[in-house]
Amino acid sequence: MKISSRGRYALKMMLDIGLNGGLDAPVSLSSVAARTGLSHGYLEQLALALRSARLVRGVAGRHGGYRLIDPPAKITVRRILEAVMGPIRVVDCVDDPDACPHVASCECFDVYDLVNRRIIDALDGFTLDELMRRSADKRRRASGDAEPVGLAIFPSR
Repeated sequence: MKISSRGRYALKMMLDIGLNGGLDAPVSLSSVAARTGLSHGYLEQLALALRSARLVRGVAGRHGGYRLIDPPAKITVRRILEAVMGPIRVVDCVDDPDACPHVASCECFDVYDLVNRRIIDALDGFTLDELMRRSADKRRRASGDAEPVGLAIFPSR
């Protein structure tokens, strides 16, 4: 499985919204674009998909933008990626056995299925909150203010 640029940019966008407004204040796409270097037009496309997946809510008005619907600790990396990329699957038959007429006799299906489940478990094991903490930790280290907090490879929820 390869995470597309659409998936990577959606993670960047959600991280920026989480760090700069979160649940409390809307964050404009213009400010996200300025901080991340992503184009405003591309962010609009991502916002539409993230809004459809009920990850962000649009706020109209002069000081409008997007804010998170759920707390960052409840938003998994998997939810974000699937909102913009579709279901996680290493091969089509793992998610849709009817996609291949040879699933029942396929010697490799069990391997594909196991790899797919492990990828899903890994993506479910990371939350937006953990990405936000990692970002704050990197900023502290870059400024020389503190020792790294560190995160487990598969943090508990």
